[in-house]
Amino acid sequence: MKERYFTMLLLGSMLSVSLAWAGDVVPEDSQMELIPPKIKPLQGVVAKYFFVRQNPTEKRNVYRNDTVSYLHEQYFGKLDSLNNPNTPARFIETDPDYYRLFVPTTYYKSAIGQLSNVQVDDSFPSKTNDVSQEFLPIDNNLYTTKNRVNKVVDKTLMNLYLNNPDLVVFTEDELDAVGVFVDNIASEEDVNVHNVKSNMMDVLTGNSPLELDQQAEVEVRKPQFWTVAGNGSLQFSQHYLSDNWYKGGVSSVSMIGTFQISANYNDKEKVQWENLLDAKLGLASTPSDQVHKYLTNTDQLRIFSKLGIQAAKNWYYTISAEFKTQFVNGYKPNDDKLISTFMAPADLTVAIGMDFKKKTDKYAFSLLLAPLNWTMRYIGSKDVDETSYGLDEGKSVKHNFGSEIQPTLTWNIAKNITLESRLDYLTSYKWVRVEWENTLNLAINKFLSTKVYVHARYDDSAVPLNGSTSYFQLSELLSFGLSYSW
Repeated sequence: MKERYFTMLLLGSMLSVSLAWAGDVVPEDSQMELIPPKIKPLQGVVAKYFFVRQNPTEKRNVYRNDTVSYLHEQYFGKLDSLNNPNTPARFIETDPDYYRLFVPTTYYKSAIGQLSNVQVDDSFPSKTNDVSQEFLPIDNNLYTTKNRVNKVVDKTLMNLYLNNPDLVVFTEDELDAVGVFVDNIASEEDVNVHNVKSNMMDVLTGNSPLELDQQAEVEVRKPQFWTVAGNGSLQFSQHYLSDNWYKGGVSSVSMIGTFQISANYNDKEKVQWENLLDAKLGLASTPSDQVHKYLTNTDQLRIFSKLGIQAAKNWYYTISAEFKTQFVNGYKPNDDKLISTFMAPADLTVAIGMDFKKKTDKYAFSLLLAPLNWTMRYIGSKDVDETSYGLDEGKSVKHNFGSEIQPTLTWNIAKNITLESRLDYLTSYKWVRVEWENTLNLAINKFLSTKVYVHARYDDSAVPLNGSTSYFQLSELLSFGLSYSW
């Protein structure tokens, strides 16, 4: 006891000295204006419990040193900052554990439950001394904050219940009866959203439901399964040579128009349906041709549709159909004989198989493997020689069965550079028809672009033109002009 008394006396003496030192820095009635004085830190045992703080006075640039305990700052410092207009709001901490004091007044069972518990009188000494707290390396109060706050809140609420019972609006049982609102459309059938909303409105408004225009409603939007996109371009190239050009040659002008539109369906689960309309028509002047002023260099109308049902992660059971023909008449230079025209020839292909699909931000790849394929070739003009397209003389329709492999790739090489490639390998086990179309689009801006179109073809089902003995064919076109995508 003597040692404890001596320690308290020494601590009180040191505290008195420090308080006197802190109060003498700037007298209360001092008229001197100064820059905030330097603070001498407290020394010794006092520094563990107190610190010196500068408080502004009513006079400009006049500050007063004040000795404040750390315990006071912990519990009342936040209240002081609330009364200080210079304290930014972001520095004011919030404590959600006190929410029951700020929501509509409710009767909670825990308040009366705290008073009904039997309290043990700490004045009686325990049989054993618990010294574990003395040697703990951490502050155990950090783990009991919520319990201590609840005791304070319950005590405050109990005082309100006793002195102002008319302010109590709800009971804890009423809140429990409301239940938990689940905003989950997938389980809407399992949760009676209407009853939950009605009960909640009754509780929050004291059995006075809000008006209809004030109620929160869940907006359900129908999923968008269709994606429609398209692009079109009108491009040209021109080459001029004077009549006396030293190397000879002729001037030429060519123009090509393209149009594509796609309508794709994806239910985000199992079904994908792709539809594409692809049209190309190019005309070129031929000064050496004395019969025709213009001849076609590109002419294609293609309609493609592919329906897939998911079998695995990237694999789909697929049925596809493709129709191809051309727009205008096709001739040889300096010859009036009709080579081709609209619906002559016209090819219809239907294939059944599996389709592998892979799509990322950089590319979209598809590989159609169709072991069963049906192809029909139709010649719809009597002026076109059907035998040159593999049909028997006098016939206008020919059917073939075989297989098909069709890989397609759309690759975003760079921001304004895109490559579209399609390879179609078709065979009836008697003949082979392979088409490889590649379009490299170099976009300058939204309305201008340069395109390189390369179409390679191998077809041993038809007779080569111009007396050639090779079944390999090639068409290449470089153009510049207008383009637009949507």
